[in-house]
Amino acid sequence: MSKEKNPLLDPARHSAATQMVHGGGKRSSFNETSEAIFLNSGYSYPSSEHAELLFQGKIPGGHNYSRFANPTVDMFQERMALIEGAEASRAFASGMAAVTNAVMSQVRAGDHIVAAQALFGGCRYVVEDYAPRFGVESTLVDGRDPENFARAMKPNTKVVFIETPTNPTLELVDIKAVAEIAHAHGAKLIVDNVFSTALYQKPLELGADLVTYSATKHIDGQGRVLGGIVLGSKALIEGDVHTFLRQTGATLSAFNAWVLLKGLETYALRVKQMTDSAEKVAEALGAHPKINRVIYPHHKSHPRYELAKRQMTRGSTLLALDVKGGQEAAFTLSDSLAVILISNNLGDAKSLITHPRTTTHARLTEEVRLETGVTPGLLRLSVGLEDPDDLIADLMFALDQV
Repeated sequence: MSKEKNPLLDPARHSAATQMVHGGGKRSSFNETSEAIFLNSGYSYPSSEHAELLFQGKIPGGHNYSRFANPTVDMFQERMALIEGAEASRAFASGMAAVTNAVMSQVRAGDHIVAAQALFGGCRYVVEDYAPRFGVESTLVDGRDPENFARAMKPNTKVVFIETPTNPTLELVDIKAVAEIAHAHGAKLIVDNVFSTALYQKPLELGADLVTYSATKHIDGQGRVLGGIVLGSKALIEGDVHTFLRQTGATLSAFNAWVLLKGLETYALRVKQMTDSAEKVAEALGAHPKINRVIYPHHKSHPRYELAKRQMTRGSTLLALDVKGGQEAAFTLSDSLAVILISNNLGDAKSLITHPRTTTHARLTEEVRLETGVTPGLLRLSVGLEDPDDLIADLMFALDQV
């Protein structure tokens, strides 16, 4: 009598927390429990014919050069695809490499991009400065109203690009509404989902075509390595995304992929604890007399609170606070902190605070900064794994110095 096959042999049937530990895992003949690091650039072939078929793409899952594919990177890609609910993914050397690939792989000279104007400085550079060098024009709109995207669409619009929540002001864009507009005009929607994380927002389910992450942030989450990833349909990922990666070479290293695999094992635990703490910090600061406003997606004071509740299962790990007194007050607050570190990274186990006007968004003009809500007093806080009471005490002391 044959044994019944365990349905959990199919990783697609695992919960997200289990996928983060086991997804994509492949063991060598040594049956190691921790994924192997394949620190190799090239591969040998059993025959010349095998090499020929491999380069023709007729041997699935084969490896011929680690710029194209690597076993450790494969495991990271497969695990992330499972978590995201994507058919396929490709990993990159950094988050900005992933964004650049996602956008530029989908356009050609003569095409047009529509993007939300509230973007991370590097993302805005790709759309506003880099793409036009190659004959791809762009239009930036206020992403808070989906109709602004509809008005900006042109016959040659091929890509719509958004972040939500945005960096650093945590504005929200209605993914489903914008996806419907993009698709009605034959364009693809790309969503940078870093702030929300793969745990709390599912852009592909809401209609996005490609999703990007800086894996440097919550996925590593411990300030160790750079990485990025693009996820979507098999057709898009194995087509233009893979071709662009193969030919331009922004490849994720095998070592970094291994570190990111280790990060994913604790991803759900870390992000949940950080989110619990972010909610407490937002609540504690919400009515402070020295703060103009606290911005947190799941705080009732957020102007798009209802959209946040509909689109995000939780508010995630980041918040922003606009300190009364402008840049001088913001600097005084930051410089008075003992537990929270001044750093432009985010999603880390350590709580980090930054002044976007003089760091991440410094290259933008003051007009653009103010237009997108990056005021002189704005601080972005990435909540870490410390005790939330210590974080609140640290912030309250610092506010007393303002």
